[in-house]
Amino acid sequence: MTLKVDEDNLKNGILTLVVTLVEVIQEALENQAVRRLEGGDLTDEEQERLGNALLELDMAMEQIKKDHGITGSVADLRRGLDEVVDEVVDKLINPERWARERGKAIR
Repeated sequence: MTLKVDEDNLKNGILTLVVTLVEVIQEALENQAVRRLEGGDLTDEEQERLGNALLELDMAMEQIKKDHGITGSVADLRRGLDEVVDEVVDKLINPERWARERGKAIR
């Protein structure tokens, strides 16, 4: 049995995954930058450099998505990841409710 792989779909899938993961990391970096700004940990020069670096990263990511036609794919994957994270966080915050719902499903 021969396995047929569509190289274009494979490349787009991998690129979509990589870009999505970079966006998740980028969001974490931006959140950390905001905390540092609000905490007064950065000089004016550091704030300027950080802002410019984050802006350049954002523009580069948007260009990559546009160039490879994966904007929609990245958005879809990101929504899926966000839903999974939201569910996990909700389970951590509301364990009793999840236990009750799991108990109902088992009956």
